[in-house]
Amino acid sequence: MSTPAPVSSPVYSMTGFARTSGRVSESLSFALSLKSVNHRFLDLHMRLPGGTESLEMQLRRLLKQKLVRGHVEVTLNLDRGQKTETAYDAALVETYLTAFRSASAQHGLLGAPDLNAIFRLPGIFNGDSRSYEKASGDRGSEEEARALEAAVLEGIPRLIDALNVMRAQEGAALAAELHAALDRLRSLVDEAAELREDVRQAYFERISQRLAAMLDGSFDRDRVLQEAALLAERSDVDEEVTRLRTHIDHFRSLVENGGEIGKKLDFLLQEMNREANTLLSKTGGVAGNGPRITELGLGMKSEIEKAREQIQNLE
Repeated sequence: MSTPAPVSSPVYSMTGFARTSGRVSESLSFALSLKSVNHRFLDLHMRLPGGTESLEMQLRRLLKQKLVRGHVEVTLNLDRGQKTETAYDAALVETYLTAFRSASAQHGLLGAPDLNAIFRLPGIFNGDSRSYEKASGDRGSEEEARALEAAVLEGIPRLIDALNVMRAQEGAALAAELHAALDRLRSLVDEAAELREDVRQAYFERISQRLAAMLDGSFDRDRVLQEAALLAERSDVDEEVTRLRTHIDHFRSLVENGGEIGKKLDFLLQEMNREANTLLSKTGGVAGNGPRITELGLGMKSEIEKAREQIQNLE
């Protein structure tokens, strides 16, 4: 019985957005959004109303189960629905004023409290969505708070799935661009391989010319052998071509299989760049097709750098 082929996973970009909304009661609704951009690690940034600390902990746990990398902003906004006239919390303002006067007297400071600064503090105005406790009134809203938490937790799996759908769409576009870059890179490597023998022949001719010049004068056999060995070593780019082809095939396989590949691809591109640099160092200053191989090597480095820019946004 044959073993089934492994199922490929999508390639995920770290860029995406998803939003959902719901109603907890006749007087309270909410909107929850996820926004993701690229980051080296998973960086969760919560923007939740005050009084929802237990909800924040559960959201972090669920997001860590589904996401691997990216800077993810989680925003929860509450809407009371009833737009009454704006009023401030007189008791809370009095508390701030009393604290200000007490601190001033204790430290012998002069000055008057700034109401503009106080009015910018969370929870001062009725309906301030930055504080669920203020928006919900008194202790009688504990049942509503539990309902809000349950509604958000019920909707977050679907929201994460929606975010990943967008991230997969972005990832598919990036994968297509990477495959195109690999095709161009492979074409450059193949042309360099075809020119390899001509470059080696140019080295042999150079060695022959130097031998002839040396034989006209004093003949240092050891020096001739050393130079011949050095030039022969420099002349052959077969190892670099072979390794580049292997890295390209491995890179393409990773993209086709999908999953968490961003860091692996980055490592492979570093290896490709190293091989391209070695190829350039071996062919610099060689007659014949040497200048063309130099052009090909520079083209390889350009394609590698373009691919590196693309993968910075892959999970």
